[in-house]
Amino acid sequence: MDHFVGERQARIFAELRAKGRVAAQDLAQAFGVSEDTIRRDLREMAGRGECERVYGGALLPSGQTVPLKTRISEQPDRKMVLGSKVVELLAEGSVVFFDAGSTNLAIARSLPEGFRLTAVTNTPAIAAELAGRPGVELIVIGGRVEPSVGAAIDSTAIRQLETISPDLCVIGTCGLTLEDGLTADIFEDAAFKRLASAASKNSLAAVTSDKLGLRAAFHVGMLQAPLSLVLEADADEVLVQELALRGVAAHRSDAAEPNNEKKSSRGNTP
Repeated sequence: MDHFVGERQARIFAELRAKGRVAAQDLAQAFGVSEDTIRRDLREMAGRGECERVYGGALLPSGQTVPLKTRISEQPDRKMVLGSKVVELLAEGSVVFFDAGSTNLAIARSLPEGFRLTAVTNTPAIAAELAGRPGVELIVIGGRVEPSVGAAIDSTAIRQLETISPDLCVIGTCGLTLEDGLTADIFEDAAFKRLASAASKNSLAAVTSDKLGLRAAFHVGMLQAPLSLVLEADADEVLVQELALRGVAAHRSDAAEPNNEKKSSRGNTP
């Protein structure tokens, strides 16, 4: 039986993110469909910026992150659990910069009604979520929105960021390793994240377990204080212990309820 197109493409995408490339012939056999059907799937996915077509299959675009619109639909329940844990750590009345990322959008969605906060963001999706919320004073950093990042990271955004000193930077990341720290897929995005973190008194990153042990191309920051982390319940215990030795507070969220959501096996969800 043929899979529904959306489900099949989601599973192709998960395979692509796990391995970095997929072969049309292998996919056709795995799904029991023709190679023409797979090639059509890959064309549609390439049109959304989710892959780069090559002879015989497709690659994850080099130096590109998965579009925010796509990332928002991945692992929503797990991200909401992380978001709820982050909210427990936020101080009412503080100034918080929300960096780009689908997990950071989940944090914004997890804010309880009436929570008092000055929220600063360069991400239209997060701004739309927080606009008009009682208790939230919203400051939007503008400029050209980079489509793949889903946020403004150009020189205009940087100039505006330089006028703000948040109490906390909730930073997005594409990967985390003990050797390289936090990393991102796009050079300009990594540079903006570094500036936002440096401008803030403290930084926090909420990281899904599929990003642990993954290194993206561009450095964002080392794993050292005043950075703190919020990890999933199944985060590697050895990693958590090593973080403690480095003075990095690692908070674990509750376990997400099992469901039928799509699972991704690669990072790119700053």
